[in-house]
Amino acid sequence: MRILFLGDVMGRAGRAAVAERLAGLRAEWRLDFVVVNGENASNGAGLTAKHAQGLLEAGADVVTLGDHAFDQREMLQFCETEPRIIRPVNFARDAPGRGARVFSDARGRKVLVAQVLGQVFMKRCFDEPFAHAERILKAHPLGGAVQASLVDIHCEATSEKMAMGHFCDGRASVVVGTHTHVPTADAVILPGGTAYQSDAGMCGDYDSVIGMTKAEPLRRFVTGMAKARFEPAAGEATLSGLFVETDDASGKAVRVVPVRQGGRLAGSGPD
Repeated sequence: MRILFLGDVMGRAGRAAVAERLAGLRAEWRLDFVVVNGENASNGAGLTAKHAQGLLEAGADVVTLGDHAFDQREMLQFCETEPRIIRPVNFARDAPGRGARVFSDARGRKVLVAQVLGQVFMKRCFDEPFAHAERILKAHPLGGAVQASLVDIHCEATSEKMAMGHFCDGRASVVVGTHTHVPTADAVILPGGTAYQSDAGMCGDYDSVIGMTKAEPLRRFVTGMAKARFEPAAGEATLSGLFVETDDASGKAVRVVPVRQGGRLAGSGPD
């Protein structure tokens, strides 16, 4: 199976890049399944129903969220009616929507998509993510209940992301980090056969501070004082993510390639 994961979509620039490029990449790379993290797609904070629908229509099979899952209040209801939206499984006990779900590709192969939130350096103390990952993966074994599985680990600390990768190694096809918006140079297949990257990066304008126009973040770092709201940068966006090819029989990864398409970081992707 040929799977593409795209990192955090950042504002209008990120949405436009997905809308303009994803359909072509699906055809060119013969993709079977696409997962997009959309938690910053609506003005950099959360995701509206309209923008979620736009990402799905552009070619995403599933959209994951993150710690900003419900910044746009309409998502509280929309994620209950749209099964292709996945919020973090450990967000809150009574949170609407689902944190993991099994989907099918065009050939009927089953794909598990799950998202967990980390705890280290996060503003809220979310439920411990490893027990949730254990429960989900145990219920959906590779090569049995599902032909592939992807875990989006949404958190700050690379150490926590790496720990999750090794924790899931051999039991998930892909473990990929989101949230910090900067692509890491550690795409690898772990010893047990799980494709891993600490952060997929963002789909946004990299002439920015993690996707925000530079003036206000710089002011706050230099002076320690806020003067205005953060605004997403609006220049040409780079699609950043991870391409993974898996073996249908085992569900394990056989190939992993970082993706950088368009904008300032263009240049990598599968042949």
